[in-house]
Amino acid sequence: MENYFEPQMEKRAVNEISALGLAHVGDGVFELLVRTALCTGGRATQTSLHKATVRQVSAPAQAARMERMLPLLTEEELAYYRRGRNAHAHHSIPKNASRDQYAKATGLETLFGALYLLGQRDRILELFTLTMEETNAI
Repeated sequence: MENYFEPQMEKRAVNEISALGLAHVGDGVFELLVRTALCTGGRATQTSLHKATVRQVSAPAQAARMERMLPLLTEEELAYYRRGRNAHAHHSIPKNASRDQYAKATGLETLFGALYLLGQRDRILELFTLTMEETNAI
């Protein structure tokens, strides 16, 4: 049986996944981290949880977080980020985000997707925690 909670794919296999495929996984990883941080941080009501989650997972918020994260990345991590940032998403950009913000957010999601599939959960947590603490977001 495949362990979908803790994948440990080989780098070659991860590199064969499209940037938007990695971003698809990374979007879920990032949102789960935000939701977990909010719940464990004492947010009590469904309304406050939802609003705080939406605020943190928006393209502008992810783009700002990515800007702070860039100096922390290795060359390999930067390569995943650039793949996502440069991917041509064929759906519309949200009204609240610029094209640049959307590209950076997709880069963040691609990076988190790749790290997750590679089994590098400690690194995801490190990057997530550093950028969340810096913004006092949670």
